[in-house]
Order: sequence, then structure tokens, then C-alpha cells
Amino acid sequence: MSDQSPKHDIQFNSLSQAASAYLRSAQHQPVKWNEWGAEAFARARRENKPVLLDVGAVWCHWCHVMDRESYESPETAKIINERFVAVKVDRDERPDVDTRYQAAVAAISGQGGWPLTAFLTPEGRPYFGGTYFPPEDRYGRPGFPRVLLLMADAFANRRAEVEETADGVMHAIEHNESFSGRAAPAGELAPGSQAGVALLEKLLDSMLKQFDARNGGFGSQPKFPHPAALDFLIDVAGRGGQEAERARHAAVVTLGKMAAGGIYDQLAGGFHRYSVDERWGVPHFEKMAYDNSELLKSYTHAAQTFASMESAPELRRVAEDILRWMDEWLSDRERGGFYASQDADVSLEDDGDYFTWTREEAAAVLAADEFAAAEKYYDLRVVGDMHHHPQKNVLHRTGPALLADEDEVLAGAKRKMYAARLLRKTPYVDKTVYTGWNGMCISAYLTAGRTLGLNAPVQFALRSLDRLLRTVWSAQGKMAHVVAYGEVSAEQSVPKPVDGTLEDYAFVANAVLDAWEATGEMRYFTAARQICDAMLALFYDRSGGGFFDAEADAGAIGALTARRKPLQDAPTPAGNATAATALLRVAALTGEEEYQTRAIETLETFAGIVEHFGLYAASFGLALRRAAEGLEQVCVIGDGAGAEELFSAAMARYAVNRSVIRLRWDQLGALPPALAETLPHLPKREGSVAVVCSGGACLPPIDRAEQLRAVL
Repeated sequence: MSDQSPKHDIQFNSLSQAASAYLRSAQHQPVKWNEWGAEAFARARRENKPVLLDVGAVWCHWCHVMDRESYESPETAKIINERFVAVKVDRDERPDVDTRYQAAVAAISGQGGWPLTAFLTPEGRPYFGGTYFPPEDRYGRPGFPRVLLLMADAFANRRAEVEETADGVMHAIEHNESFSGRAAPAGELAPGSQAGVALLEKLLDSMLKQFDARNGGFGSQPKFPHPAALDFLIDVAGRGGQEAERARHAAVVTLGKMAAGGIYDQLAGGFHRYSVDERWGVPHFEKMAYDNSELLKSYTHAAQTFASMESAPELRRVAEDILRWMDEWLSDRERGGFYASQDADVSLEDDGDYFTWTREEAAAVLAADEFAAAEKYYDLRVVGDMHHHPQKNVLHRTGPALLADEDEVLAGAKRKMYAARLLRKTPYVDKTVYTGWNGMCISAYLTAGRTLGLNAPVQFALRSLDRLLRTVWSAQGKMAHVVAYGEVSAEQSVPKPVDGTLEDYAFVANAVLDAWEATGEMRYFTAARQICDAMLALFYDRSGGGFFDAEADAGAIGALTARRKPLQDAPTPAGNATAATALLRVAALTGEEEYQTRAIETLETFAGIVEHFGLYAASFGLALRRAAEGLEQVCVIGDGAGAEELFSAAMARYAVNRSVIRLRWDQLGALPPALAETLPHLPKREGSVAVVCSGGACLPPIDRAEQLRAVL
């Protein structure tokens, strides 16, 4: 919903020089905004003013509502400019700022979210905050001008109270955002340990207790997808045992209900961010790269593991539709790379009008038989779902999925409705290419392409990864958070790079390991090892265990002085679990104990508290499963039909601790150290073989797919 068109009748503020799409969308506002940085806080100290901090995102509907209602109001801007130093932050560009001030506002008000509105001392210490404030008293919330005047008055006349409150909030941030000391004895979570198995059982039990058997998903409204939890359940289901059927049922029901619901874009493919109701009916319509990358993996893993089930074709269809949407809307097809998000709305009044339909709108583009079919299939009602426009319907399926154009009339209706939708003004796509989110998307494309037998996603993923490594990975072993800004033109200077976070390093490390498994090219293995070494050097806490989310910074401002060790999936997989996964994978390829030790230490750091996070620690559970079961490597060597049959057999079931590696015979001379030592010295031969390795040893070569299936 960002409008970047010039407005010649107004003065632009300093955000006209920003690179972020969200910041630039506010360049016309009468508020004298500053970007986050030392200069803004130095000015606040010079002028002895508090700081008004606004944190939002270009895809955030209520951020734009507050922009229009308050920050575009000359009267409100006058109060802000006279009484405060105003700082605006893009939460996608600066996740380190966002996470800490979210914790601060949650400590103050009991809730967080966007827009985040916080009042800070000139040192950046929060003393009050909330989320959306209306322009006048309503919704049970105080009007924003009144809040501004109260907070300015408190700073000017009750400074001691302000400082005392800020002390308490900072203490709460530091307490809640860090974990000190080892929570489990050293070695307790070593491979094969009973403690690890018991903890996995507790996490599974927590997920199953929260499963909504009627509607799928977990908990009640609002309802978010939880891809890591779905992967955890799919992994459990594939292993057999007494809980396998319950895990399978929870995963399959959830995936099916989501795909039938309004949270899924029935025309273009891809998922919206979350559903406001428990039935997946009415979503918040923004679409995020990270949701779709992780759900792409979940649907792929489900199609892989439940291939014999009746629902398998639909699971595959949804995965392919996510790929279709990401290819069309979220991909830089020319250079490689994935964009950040697509907005929910075109304007503040439409509330998802681009994605929704009245009966009249559908009838206008469909033939009579097509409308009759679509009316029933998509449940097009006279009174629809949207409060602002009651005739608008969110498309959702009332019957079985439409597969392979089984119903030609419905297939034609779907094509016509999508073509008609493309003629509407399209919600804004933020073309910023973020490092960590691209790591997630690259891994998802490699997973889907290899599992579903699709070459194009694999090739695009590799091209995207090569661009990323050229752009953000420096010779000094540092990584930047942004690959490219979508709004920065060739004429503008490139902004100073934002330092990469733990998630950037961890997601990219896993992506290059996925690329190595797909290609056998040693440059990807080398990059993975270098990134893991940098990750350990920059983020690992050698005294307390685990990883901090950001580098230590002696000049950090305000809440950035608090050290965080991210454990909770919120909603992207947590940095510590993702980092531990990368280390375990590198350890299996190098045989070097340092990587294995630090991975296990990371898991042990949180072992005493993680069960209380339950559903929100699913990525921790996946990393723990890798550690507890030990990694299994299946090397498929050769090419042609024989290699494809062996590869298909190796990929027949998702198991989080299994890696399937494709190699040519001429690549056996250059392998990672552990594989070079353990892989049998195979003479080059005709045909193809598979070699299964685990625990530092390999089985004899297998040349028949049915034999490989039996072994696995």
C-alpha cells in the first residue's frame, strides 16, 4: 500500500532519503521523522526531549491507518515536532530494534504488535508504550494527541518517575530476553540420550493438546500457521510408534483445512499471514515470504511422507501453487532472489477488496454454468464475510480440491476469476531482498524442487543463493541483513549495510548446506563452514551457552544493550534452533567435534525451560530430533534412470535427520572431510549406487531401489 509517487504540493521529510519502502511511504508526512541511529538520540539529548518511536512495516494495515489518522495530521504533527524527537523504524529492516521494544511494550501494556508506539528517554530507554492509538478516544483506547501530551508532560515534570519506570522496563527486557547458565547437565542431550527423547515427547504432547480437531491448527482465534510444528508432526508420523497416527491426523487435518480456507489464496496460490477466526475463514490478507517458504516445506514434506494417502495429490497441488505464486509475485526472475511481502490492501478503505468477491463481481466475468459451479464451490453468498463491505466473500472451498482440471467448468471459472483479479489495482509488493528470508526461501525451493521432481525451482534457488553470497557475504567473514532494497534507484547512493543477525547467518548456512546436498559442489560446503565459523565467533556465548541474536555493540542505544537468545518461533524458526541445526549438519560433514559440542550446548542451554514454550518451540524440537537420532546421510552416486530411482527411494519419507546427497562419480575425489574418510572407496563403474552413512560409518553400496527402501 506504499505510494511512492511524487507529491509536488508538500515538503518531504528526511525519510525521502531512506532505502526502506516503509520509511519512504512516510516521506510526505508533516512529522519531522528521523531514522534509527545515534544522530537522532544525540539530538534528543541536546534538546532534552523524549523520543517517540514508531515501529511498523509496509505490509501492516493498522500502521497505515495510524499514519493517515495521526502522522498525516498537521495538528498532531505539531505536537510531535515541538515536544519529541520522532524516530520511525521498519521492523523488517531492523528486527533487532523491533524485538527489544516489542518486549518493552509487552512489559508495559501486556501486549505487542504493530504499529508499535513507544516513548523513550533520550538514552533510548522506554517508559511507556502501546500499539495502535486512535486520533481521539475510542475503542476503549485514549486518543493519540492526549497520550502525546501526557507523555511529554511526564518527561518534563515527573522525570524521576520516568527514569524509575524506564529502569523497571529495561530490567524486564533483560530478564525476559536472555537465558543465563546451562539449564541441563553437560552431555544430557547427547545423541541417543533418554533425556532428549523425553523432552521430544513433552513437546509432542503439548502440540497435540493444542490441536483443534474440528478446524485444524492449534488453539483458537486468531489462528496462525505453525509450519515448524507441522514438520515436527510429519516427522513423528513417518517414524511409526504409538503416537504416529495422532501426529499424522493432526498434520493432515490442519494442512487440509488451511488449504480449503480463506487463509489460502484460492486463485493465485500462497498463504496470507493469519486468520482472524478459528476456521481459517477470514485472513489478514498480507502475504509474507517467510510464511510461504516454510509452508511450502510443510506441504512438500506431507506429500512426501503421506504419498499413499488420498489427500497426497492435494498436498502436492498446494505446494506447487505456492511455488507458482512465489514465482509470479515474489521472485526477481532476472537476477535471482525473493522479495519480502505483498501488502493486504490497495487503500485503507478496501480491507482486502483485491482478494475478495461479491456475487455480482463473479457473475460479471463468468458464464452462467461457470458461475453456478463457482457459487457452490467457493460459497459465494449474498451476505459475505467482510464487515466494511458485507457483500464481499473471501473465497474458500466447500468441497474436495480441484485437481488437474478434473472439472473443466470450475477450472475455467478459476482461470477467468484470476484473470479478472489481475485487472484490479494490485496491492504493493515490497521488493526488498532480505538475507535471512532469502535463505529460508532458497531452502524451501530446493526442498520442493528435489522432492517433487521439479528442476526449475532448484535452478532458481541456486541462482538466488549465488547472488546472495556475492552480495552480502564479505571477505572479512561478515554478513549484511539486506541483499537489495526495492525502492533504491540506480541514481541513489546505496545505504550503509545493516549488520546481519543470527537468523541471517543461520538460515543462509542451512541454505548453502541444502545447495551442497543438491549439487555436490564443494564451494557450497566451504561457504557453509565459513558461515558457521563466523556465526560462532560473532554470536556464541561461550560462558553461558547458546547464541545471542546480534553482535555485541559497545555503542548500542537503549534497549539494544539487552542481549537476547532467541528460543521461540515468532513466527520464523528461532535463531538458536536454526543455528544448532546448521552446526549439527556441518559436524556430520567435517567430523570436527567443536561444531557438535556447540550445537549440543545450545540445546542444553534451553532444555530446562523449552517444554513451557510447547508449540512455539517446534524448531527447537526439530533440532533436538537431529541430535537425538543422529544424522543419516544417503549418498546417491551416478546419473540416469538408475540414480533417479535410488533418489526417489531415498526421498520417500521426510525425516528431519536425513540428508539425501546427489553426487556424480567424478565428484568423489573432492568431498567434505568426514565423507571422504567414511564413504567407501568406490571404483568408478557403470550405473548408480546409494550409500547410507551414519555414526561415522557407511553400509555397503546399494544398487536397487527396493533394497534401499528396506534399509531406510
